[in-house]
Amino acid sequence: MAIAHSRSRRKSTGKRYKWRGPKKFHELGKEPALTNIDEKKTRLIRGMGNNRKYRLISANVANVMDKKTKKAVKAKIKSVLETPANRNYVRRNIMTKGTIIETEKGKAKVTSRPGQDGTVNAVLVE
Repeated sequence: MAIAHSRSRRKSTGKRYKWRGPKKFHELGKEPALTNIDEKKTRLIRGMGNNRKYRLISANVANVMDKKTKKAVKAKIKSVLETPANRNYVRRNIMTKGTIIETEKGKAKVTSRPGQDGTVNAVLVE
C-alpha cells in the first residue's frame, strides 16, 4: 500500500466523502530518508514537473559554519546528541533539521533538511 497525503475520508459533519477513484500520483507521499552516520550515499527522487531531489541516505561529513569567524569548513560527524523530531533518533544516529550533532569542531546544529537537500549544513553551537 502506498503512502498518501490526501484529504480526510470524512466531512466536518461526520458524513463520508464519496469515493472518487484510486490515488493520484500527486497525492503520493514518500518514505522518510532517515539519514544516518556512514559513508555518503544519496538517492535521486523524481518529483512533479521532472524536478529532482537528492535524498541523503547517509553522511559522515557536515559543512559547519562558525558565526564568529564567518567561515565554513567540512568537519567529520562523530554522533547525534539530541534531536527535536524523535528521541529514538538519537540512539539510531538519525539526522533531521534541528538535530544537534557532535563534530570535530564541536557541537553543531543542523540547519539543512538532509532528506530533501542532499547535504548536511550546520552552525556551531557555543
